[in-house]
Amino acid sequence: MKRMLRNTNRRAGAAVETAIVMPVLIMMLLGITEFGYVYTVRQALETAAREGARVASLPGSTDADIIERVERYLEPVAVQAEESFACEITRATADDPTETVHLSVAYSDVSLIGIGHFVLEDFNLGATSSMRKEGLD
Repeated sequence: MKRMLRNTNRRAGAAVETAIVMPVLIMMLLGITEFGYVYTVRQALETAAREGARVASLPGSTDADIIERVERYLEPVAVQAEESFACEITRATADDPTETVHLSVAYSDVSLIGIGHFVLEDFNLGATSSMRKEGLD
């Protein structure tokens, strides 16, 4: 009888320990997942900005061409519509022959879990890329 009581106490202790530790482990797992996804979006923004600047550097390129290329590279991370991200294009001039594309998206627009769980205030993820305009002398 005493042996059965001892096993029951051990099982109850293990259940209590699991109940205490499990929420912490789940929060860590969700945090790792959230960080990984936000990092993926950040890398996609970098690639999209670079590709947008590459298109902008071509002779005869238009803003619509640039935005279309940027949207194509942001599509895999579900930042598709131009309303989801901000795209600022600085065109080349005779004094400054570089084309610059700056992209930004709000963290709350790409968060998997939600803004309130891991950060206290919203912030923007951004990327900028510049390339020299071809054909400008």
